[in-house]
Amino acid sequence: MHSFLRAIGFSDSISTEYDVEELLEDVFKNYQHREAVKEEDGKRAFIEMDKSFGPEIGIKLCGELDEHGFHRQYYFPYLNGSGETSSEDLSLERRANGDSYVGVCDDGRVGCSLIFYLQNPANLRQESLLNHLKGNRVTTTFSGLSLNGMILLPIKENETQKEEKRDSFSNRSTLVTAAKNGSQEAIESLTLDDMDTYSMLSRRVVSEDVFTIVDTFFMPYGMECDQYQIMGIINFYTKVYNSYTKEALYQMNVECNGMYFDICINKKDLLGDPEIGRRFKGSIWLQGRINFPK
Repeated sequence: MHSFLRAIGFSDSISTEYDVEELLEDVFKNYQHREAVKEEDGKRAFIEMDKSFGPEIGIKLCGELDEHGFHRQYYFPYLNGSGETSSEDLSLERRANGDSYVGVCDDGRVGCSLIFYLQNPANLRQESLLNHLKGNRVTTTFSGLSLNGMILLPIKENETQKEEKRDSFSNRSTLVTAAKNGSQEAIESLTLDDMDTYSMLSRRVVSEDVFTIVDTFFMPYGMECDQYQIMGIINFYTKVYNSYTKEALYQMNVECNGMYFDICINKKDLLGDPEIGRRFKGSIWLQGRINFPK
């Protein structure tokens, strides 16, 4: 049973493997979208089908179709993110235990490589077969499913401070990119910035709570490479319901380290009430959709 089914509203009604099989059978018989990509031998095809269970949420079923029928390989719950989160270079790799894929994106705003679970493997296979990926830049839309989170009050900032923060994110991203390309000056600037930040934190944390100093963060969490602990500022949110279970969910668009992406969490797993300007702190399973050029 996929643990993140809970994040899209399957917390009480899905408790056994039999319940999961019934749910996946419903997806298989009543899917709303389907992608098929023929394998090179022409005898098999990779099939991706999904069914929505609410606004921008659903379950995706992937497998292989041959002369004997459809063979399910894996499934996963998803949240379709909005907009374009990153335009940085990325690499993709197939997981060792099946046909699912992970992506790695080096975004300077975060300071580490972001590893995410690929939402549209059929599109990737199609583009790879057509060799459309060569020489084309693609963008990535991130989203996250969360099993636990809380709402924190915002840090009070005026417009000047907000503008300075945006400039700081932009400058750091530029420096990180330059440092990756071997610029010694950029490496030294980043080192000095880190030393200044450490000195400021050491001084202020004596008398202030750390969450009044740090407004957002993005860091790896747990043993899984595509799970992260985040804190981000809520730009907008909506309360939605799973059409199958009627469970209430919150979908939020958050700004985290200068990146904007959507997250979904079961109302039962969220401590506090979301409001625009407040902060979400919790763990997420990071997913990503590659936006291929048309």
